[in-house]
Amino acid sequence: MTSSGMQRPGGRTARVRTAVLKAAEDALVEVGFAGLDLGDIARRAEVGRTTVYRRWGSVGALLADVLTDMAEQSLPRARTGSLHEDLRANARLVQRTLADPRQGALFRAVLLAATCDPAAAEALHRFYRTRVDEWAPCVTEAVERGELPPGTDPAEVVRAVSAPLYYRMLTTPDPLDEPTADRAAAAAESAARAGAFRPAGPEVI
Repeated sequence: MTSSGMQRPGGRTARVRTAVLKAAEDALVEVGFAGLDLGDIARRAEVGRTTVYRRWGSVGALLADVLTDMAEQSLPRARTGSLHEDLRANARLVQRTLADPRQGALFRAVLLAATCDPAAAEALHRFYRTRVDEWAPCVTEAVERGELPPGTDPAEVVRAVSAPLYYRMLTTPDPLDEPTADRAAAAAESAARAGAFRPAGPEVI
């Protein structure tokens, strides 16, 4: 994780990027993807419109950079030595992010943007590939320890942990709390231990 108190190399360029990305996140939370405007984002960031248009060029490209930055800022995966604890840590990290008033609103806006903007969709897919790749080794290690059947698909297990939390956020007004996260992790773990995420073999007749 990149600490928020650290400045990436680049001087003024890095400061401009940070200011513009924060302004873009603020705008996404306040007005959603449909209301995004590069000129308004430049005003919010207190930088020149020309700078924003020259560097990003389109709302989709800017949103892609927002997601790149989010991936860079994400916390590293847990390394507890236990599949149960690793998956629970993953679920609770997702839960805290989606339940946060700002981060939850930001993710809802990004998900909506991905349904209508190809650049946003590709950026979203890249973001989740990064996060799944970060957490997949906890499943690989569980297979090596004998906790899971050989051939278990690590990426599918990680996705199975998060999927119920996103579904709950998007389809219900119910609170997204730690017990909900723990249930999602436990369900994914049980399915993985039962072999649900192994490649399908020949049908037995």
